[in-house]
Amino acid sequence: MQRKNKAENGVTRGNASDFDFNREVAISINNMNLWYSSFHAIKNVSMDIKKGEVTAFIGPSGCGKSTLLKSLNRMNDLVPGCKITGKIEIGGKDIYGAGVDLPMLRKNVGMVFQKPNPFPKSVYDNIAYAPRLFGVRDKATLDNIVETSLRRSAMWDELKDRLNKSALGLSGGQQQRLCIARALAADPAILLMDEPTSALDPISTGKIEELCDELKKTVTVVIVTHNMQQAARISDKTAFFLLGEVIEFDDTAKIFSNPSHPETERYISGRFG
Repeated sequence: MQRKNKAENGVTRGNASDFDFNREVAISINNMNLWYSSFHAIKNVSMDIKKGEVTAFIGPSGCGKSTLLKSLNRMNDLVPGCKITGKIEIGGKDIYGAGVDLPMLRKNVGMVFQKPNPFPKSVYDNIAYAPRLFGVRDKATLDNIVETSLRRSAMWDELKDRLNKSALGLSGGQQQRLCIARALAADPAILLMDEPTSALDPISTGKIEELCDELKKTVTVVIVTHNMQQAARISDKTAFFLLGEVIEFDDTAKIFSNPSHPETERYISGRFG
């Protein structure tokens, strides 16, 4: 009988034989290259992303940050002409290898996009969507998942009396935090965030930054951001991308105080990008 990785909210994280989320290295990328047809978008990237940390991807527009992020739960499978070489291991499993359970991968590696995208459903149904998709039908269990997910995203007090209201009636900042709660409802081990605060006001941005700091106690977070101050505030490690390459990947404090590469220093000092 196969063991299950137990989730906080009753949704399982898949068979332990498929993904081992107890490993110190949550994501291991080795000699990864990615092409969109003839365009070489990611070039020989290697890095290990540790469990329980916030890792920030920074760099100018078009440098490959979001492309790499979307490769971590195979969102780029949907792009015609996309080709990937090298290896990406998550939970010790090659996610581009044979026999990968893609729905289970995407359940365990959640994604939050730049623009809030709540479903045109109630707050409750937005959060219950993934658990229902994975077979949870019991009302009491769903109620618990909804409450737990909203508490983890620091929204329960705001929304506990609005669960049956349309999610589209929330403010932009609330919608984005709801999307985080919706991702958390599947109990992912890893949460990918693609510029999640770029369209938000400073107060909403601050709430999501506080949330990232809290989430890393239970979830590995990888965030793409153009806001270098944000990267400095919330991340443990930072990777600087330029023209599809990772120029430097190190502790955030070192990247911002004493970068090893002159291109990194030029970028963080505002001399290009």
